[in-house]
Amino acid sequence: MKTWLRKTTFLAVPLVLTCLTVLVTSVVWAEELKIGAGAAATENVFKKIQGPMETSIGLKLNIVSGGPVEAVKDLDKGGVAAAAGGLTFSDWMGLMEKSGYSIPDKGVYKSWVIGKDIIRVIVNKEISINNLSKGDLKGIFTGAITNWKQVSGSDLPIVVVWGDKIPGTQELFQKEIMGGEPYSKSKVVSGTAAEVKDMVKRTKGAVGLATISMVDASVSTPRGPEVSRPITLITRGEPSPSVVKLLQYMNGDGKQYLMQ
Repeated sequence: MKTWLRKTTFLAVPLVLTCLTVLVTSVVWAEELKIGAGAAATENVFKKIQGPMETSIGLKLNIVSGGPVEAVKDLDKGGVAAAAGGLTFSDWMGLMEKSGYSIPDKGVYKSWVIGKDIIRVIVNKEISINNLSKGDLKGIFTGAITNWKQVSGSDLPIVVVWGDKIPGTQELFQKEIMGGEPYSKSKVVSGTAAEVKDMVKRTKGAVGLATISMVDASVSTPRGPEVSRPITLITRGEPSPSVVKLLQYMNGDGKQYLMQ
């Protein structure tokens, strides 16, 4: 019995050392890239490539999903290496000014289009409606239309869910569909894209906006005019080596995941 224990202990030591070596090597090998992002970039780009990219080239993404406005603020403070949002660079700069954040020199930023997103209108499953025209949507989101029966839907009051953490989504829809008119005064304020979707799921008569990658069977998505936008990544000055690796991966092996 004593001989067996000695042999077992002897064999276990190299095994433990091997496991520790593998663990330490993997920890050292992983390189982290911190990016501030909105819902469109997070759902349509980063979540799709996050796992494969770490496995393939050892680049680990740390996504700070606070929305495009906070992403730029974090970028300027040096808290993130890059920022990404679902809007053009010029619209992004306009959004920053509208939010009260002054950028004296926009030329300090470098920008790349890294994808495309489609904004979908989502409604609570209890609402029976298949199609909504541009005029219907404008009336619903401005508050001019207050009951779903006015657009051939169920006899339910309309509850507009507005996300204060998805300003790029809200602003583009306001521009393209609502003609720049303000959202309904009786809107219910939510937060992130995921929180908007959750509130729409739980609230009778609710309607909101979501990036297409978030749409599933838990909500209804009536047909209507398409609202799409580019997904833009920006850096302050030249991109860091880690950001360069990210861009190269998205233009190379990562393309297969972004097309899904």
